[in-house]
Amino acid sequence: MAPRQALLLLLAWLFLSLPTSISTPPRICVIGSGIAGSSLAHFIKHYTCSTPGRTQCLDDIHIFERRDRPGGRMATVTIGGDVFEAGASIIHPKNLHALRFASLLNLPHKSKPASSDDSDSWVGIWDGDKFIFETLRPPPASSSSLYRKIHSLLNSLLLFRRYGFSLFKMSAFVKGMLEKFLSYYKELESRPVFTTVEEMLQWSELYELTQRTLQEELENAGLSAHLISELVTVITRINYGQSTGISGLAGAVSLAGSDDGLWSVEGGNWQIAAGLINQSNIFLYLNEEITSISYTGASYSLKSKDGTNHNCEVAVIATPLDELNISFTPPVSIPSRRLQHTFTTFMRGLINPKYFGLKSASEVPDLVGTVEKPDLPFSSISVLKEYTDEEKTYKMFSRSAPSDDLLDQIFSSRKETIRIDWPAYPHFEPPEVFAPIILDGVHLYYINSFENAASTIETGAVAAENVARLIISRLSNSRPDAQTIKIPTNDQKDLHLD
Repeated sequence: MAPRQALLLLLAWLFLSLPTSISTPPRICVIGSGIAGSSLAHFIKHYTCSTPGRTQCLDDIHIFERRDRPGGRMATVTIGGDVFEAGASIIHPKNLHALRFASLLNLPHKSKPASSDDSDSWVGIWDGDKFIFETLRPPPASSSSLYRKIHSLLNSLLLFRRYGFSLFKMSAFVKGMLEKFLSYYKELESRPVFTTVEEMLQWSELYELTQRTLQEELENAGLSAHLISELVTVITRINYGQSTGISGLAGAVSLAGSDDGLWSVEGGNWQIAAGLINQSNIFLYLNEEITSISYTGASYSLKSKDGTNHNCEVAVIATPLDELNISFTPPVSIPSRRLQHTFTTFMRGLINPKYFGLKSASEVPDLVGTVEKPDLPFSSISVLKEYTDEEKTYKMFSRSAPSDDLLDQIFSSRKETIRIDWPAYPHFEPPEVFAPIILDGVHLYYINSFENAASTIETGAVAAENVARLIISRLSNSRPDAQTIKIPTNDQKDLHLD
């Protein structure tokens, strides 16, 4: 045999002998570039591309975003030359995925704004007529550490005098929820891949909390009606714009949003999503609104508003479907769900003390929370930044769009006003019913079905991680070359539960 023929035969044999892991990976299309979509892309690539030669690298990922910037409901506004969170604004110190993402992307942390039960914050609870409870004013910036400790202790005593041992019962209730939620960070060998939200919640023993109201759960835990109607209600109105009629799990998550150690990303939490997408080196299409998804029998055809078609083997919905106009062929079925709109209004100016029956703006607490009354026009007003005694930046949450007349009543001056209508989270109505994760029995997935349990940056990441594993697992069972698609076992060495 001629040397050249022998060489050609050898090359052909080597080509045919190559492992199937280098075959063309399936294309994965993701609708939505918020925390769910960006986390999904990160986890898929992390689990399949971080160990070359052992797995088929699923790196053909395309994300479609209808807005001009990634981040979804994580967004910022600029007012008075300063940047403030306009959407998802706080991250809990035990949100391990968000912590790892920020570390991976070298994103600096910023301490939280004042919360409604922070012993160092100046908080007032407004009932529409008067402040029914108020903590002490913050100590001067020049105060010694000893003075600050005494001040914090006095505020804690004020809270205890009003609410008593129910505060400890509330803390225990939240702690119990967090301990169960931490099970989602266990090593993969001890954590199943879940095909439904119900399975996911039952495994962590959190499902029952989605079937009863927060009011019922707290009463069963022995909390006083006084605490529930005041402090707890203030927190749920701030964090979810809803009453204690929300589910126990959503309520517990909301209460955790007033814990110590909360943080955000300097410059905006949206940078987590943008950073994950950039770090994953995937395809991002901005200003690309998907209007239809059709399954052809072998792949999905996604059509955008401008008429562009995109084909992929796997399609993932990583944004709430509730207010999107996406048609599906064949049709898919999900339970009816309405979103809770939070109207966020930013003002640069000065609050009107007369609205609160006070003489000076300096008498109005830095955080004004409200109880559940139908005629109260806002949920909360907080000071974001103080420039002078006569000029501050405020953030107001309300359940309906505030009129200029109302704003002129609440604020004596307004130099700048920004209004945002956020379809921020589900309207929680226990017993919760969950949409399927797998919408069509093939490869159409819905991450945001988990949002009926709770809606935060971290729950979006947790749900996305499960869907990433589910996609990898189901591809392993549907493709002839899928024996090479396996999740590395040491992928979570940087998650710690301490």
